Amino acid sequence: MVALQNRRDTSANLEEKGAETGSLQANQAPQLAPIDRGKDAWLFLAACFFMEALVWGFAFTYGVFQAYYSSLDMFKDSGNIAVIGTCAMGIMYLDLPIVFAVYRRWPKYQRAGCAIGVLLMCFAMAMSSFATNVTHLIVTQGIFYALGGSIAYSPCILLMEDWFDKRKGLAFGVMWAGTGLGGVILPIVMESLLDRFGFRVALRAFAVALFVLTAPLVYFVKPRVPVSQRPRSPPTSLRFMFSWTFALFEICNIIQALGFFLPSIYLPSYARAIGAQTSMDALAVILLNVASVIGCVVMGAIIDKWDVTTCILLSTIGSSLGVFLLWGFSLSLAPLLVFAVVYGLFAGSYTSTWPGIMRDIVEKKASADSTMVFAWLSTGRGIGNIVSGPLSEALLKNMPWKGQAGYGYGSGYGTLIVFTGVTGVIGGGSYVARRLQWM
Repeated sequence: MVALQNRRDTSANLEEKGAETGSLQANQAPQLAPIDRGKDAWLFLAACFFMEALVWGFAFTYGVFQAYYSSLDMFKDSGNIAVIGTCAMGIMYLDLPIVFAVYRRWPKYQRAGCAIGVLLMCFAMAMSSFATNVTHLIVTQGIFYALGGSIAYSPCILLMEDWFDKRKGLAFGVMWAGTGLGGVILPIVMESLLDRFGFRVALRAFAVALFVLTAPLVYFVKPRVPVSQRPRSPPTSLRFMFSWTFALFEICNIIQALGFFLPSIYLPSYARAIGAQTSMDALAVILLNVASVIGCVVMGAIIDKWDVTTCILLSTIGSSLGVFLLWGFSLSLAPLLVFAVVYGLFAGSYTSTWPGIMRDIVEKKASADSTMVFAWLSTGRGIGNIVSGPLSEALLKNMPWKGQAGYGYGSGYGTLIVFTGVTGVIGGGSYVARRLQWM
């Protein structure tokens, strides 16, 4: 009996020591930062916001550069100046499926890739300052900058779900608001630099500023869960692309993009056409971008709580009514500025519905990866962006309806206004499709 009692005591002591050892190891294990809250999550989001503002904000300055290059003897005879901006923005939209697939296959290189992308953007800006023809600008300021931008920017998207879950829509909305902020500040800065110092000095100065501002951000664009603790990502499945749900979302997304970019391109020339002073013609675009900052954040907050098609309907109604009733009837600057604010709030927030689309697709297709859903939505938007340029030129050729219709519709921009409004309406087609149980 004594021996039996001794064995029991020894066993109990060993269990107590084992429990103490396990507790000590658990305390020594690195604690993961909390999700949806905490200093690290908000620092990550702040870094993504400023990365978005700098990478995409510069892409939205191409209108300033296009006007400047067209005035220089060395470039003005080329018919390809507009290709610079098309490459800069289009490639960053279109190449995300490839960049995302590479990063998902080798996730441990995401932070290094972000740094390489920043260096490539800075190198592209510096090299473009030595350009002697438009082809040089297309390669450097267009293609190389876009490749660097997408490589630097992609980890922000891929790691967002690591840091945010219940507030994912809000987080994406805050990040995308950076584009609006960059679209306000950078065109003003670049126009001032171009007028005072010329394009060579302006591009070199921006290359230095871009490095100084983005290099520190790379430190904060990091995973919440160390790569060594993650399960290996399964092979990328694209089966979701062949579902009716994704197909309808994507079709509406592409059609909305066909008209979305046109107001920001043509509002300055429309303002001049209705008699606005030259110094005021860019104010509408500035207000549009400022309003889109607010719209993205608000839409990001509600997409976490509402059905995605309801949010898309809200964006559609606001933007379409703004186009048809405000832009279409604007014959002075004041109502045009009101339109810019309304359009920025509602149309500018359309991409903030993407987290809801991603959630919807993943719920219906368990094999779908939400980041690849994002990548293909981005590709669809890129298609709309690229096609809208030559399409808008065809719509404005010979200024149809000029003098034949009333208000803004008879200004020569009537077909463009109607096209923008109609594409906005069709962009909200997913709401109808869901009510008809097509998706």
